[in-house]
Amino acid sequence: MFASTFGGTLVGIEAQLISIEVNIIMGTDIRMSGLPDSAIKESRNRVESSIKHLGYRMPRKRTVINLAPADLRKEGTAFDLGIALGMLEASDQIPTGSLAKSMVMGELGLDGAVRKIHGVLPMALEARNRRLNRFILPSDNANEAGIVEGIDVIGVDSLGEAVQFLRGRKKILPTRTSAREMFHNNGFMHRWDFSDVKGQESIKRAMEIAAAGSHNILMIGPPGAGKTMLARRLSSILPPLTLEEAMQTTKIYSIAGKMGKRESLVTRRPFRSPHHTISDVALVGGGSNPLPGEISLAHHGVLFLDELPEFKRTVLEVMRQPLEERKVSISRAKVSLDYPANFMLVASMNPCPCGFHNHPDKPCTCHSGAIQRYLGRISGPLLDRIDLHVEVTPVSFDEMTSNGKAENSNTVRNRVTAAREIQSYRYRDSPSVFSNSMINSSGMQKYCKLSDSCNKMLKEAMTRLELSARAYDR
Repeated sequence: MFASTFGGTLVGIEAQLISIEVNIIMGTDIRMSGLPDSAIKESRNRVESSIKHLGYRMPRKRTVINLAPADLRKEGTAFDLGIALGMLEASDQIPTGSLAKSMVMGELGLDGAVRKIHGVLPMALEARNRRLNRFILPSDNANEAGIVEGIDVIGVDSLGEAVQFLRGRKKILPTRTSAREMFHNNGFMHRWDFSDVKGQESIKRAMEIAAAGSHNILMIGPPGAGKTMLARRLSSILPPLTLEEAMQTTKIYSIAGKMGKRESLVTRRPFRSPHHTISDVALVGGGSNPLPGEISLAHHGVLFLDELPEFKRTVLEVMRQPLEERKVSISRAKVSLDYPANFMLVASMNPCPCGFHNHPDKPCTCHSGAIQRYLGRISGPLLDRIDLHVEVTPVSFDEMTSNGKAENSNTVRNRVTAAREIQSYRYRDSPSVFSNSMINSSGMQKYCKLSDSCNKMLKEAMTRLELSARAYDR
């Protein structure tokens, strides 16, 4: 007997439909084809244990399983449920044709339990685009897939529950998640607020300017001046995610396995703060089984690099191309993947190894050579890509103990949102430009015409600071 259903595999941030074909012929073993990796090959053990544990029978003839297209490499454990149900249909234990027009994905435990998988959202989108009617998957993933309209999302907790559903003995209502309602309810919730920051009015203004134009910013100041505190609150003054941006960000988190158990949509702009010991691959993505890195997880949000000179130089240098192109290109022998990386870079650093160079009260204990070596850990090309360099000074005692109310994030965010709307209208004829930081040289000549006095000031800055052509544009 022959049976077939559908699964999905991830290629970058998109999913590709995979046909799971099961045929039972003369013989006594299980054979698998279609470039499965080791995890998929091991699925025969999980499938056999699950089927027998639930009281169903394994076919006593040769079972041939093919994952098509056969020339595309498949990875992971998510094909277990589709293979098991395909074997049960091919051996007449569930109705023939019950898996037609269905995508079936899920990892099986030895007791038949169906476990959570990664990348459900892009798979659900692909299933809908390919006009499938139903997506059977783990219950823990049902809310995530339920935001996709036009396909029935059936969450199951075990192989037995899936079989009972396909036999018509158990009714499971499709999961429906209102993306717009969730988006509206959670989009403005933030843990940190600008009103918590005492003093630092000029730095707050710099952060607001950076947020308004989506500019990268570097804060330089002594320990305890509030650099990290300010950085953590930047995402709270950014405009709320649009529904399209939320869907894009959710796809990345789904592929990386960062979605919560019952979470279905990323509704707030991401804030990622990796430790300075992070590796190149963990930052930009890749690996033997390529996955998005921290800069892609910060897509449409903020990437905060605290103590910038402490990061390995190779780690910092791999960010240069993503900062320019707003995407990460990962090439392997047989595949080339692009992960989106449109993020705001916020970095902080001490002015010297001891941290007190130019401090108004505490003396610096570093000699000039040590300061130069410390600052030299950050390359000129990377600094060229950071638009705002801001000096952060310590907060005075009077400012810290003041009872005055600072502006909250909502007030600042309203101004930032208004500025973004102006930019959106200004660049309405440029579909790839959404903010000031994204315009090219020709756009600057059109929108940023400088007066004679401004040109004179810019010329003096170029001469005194020995700025590059890229820094001139910035």
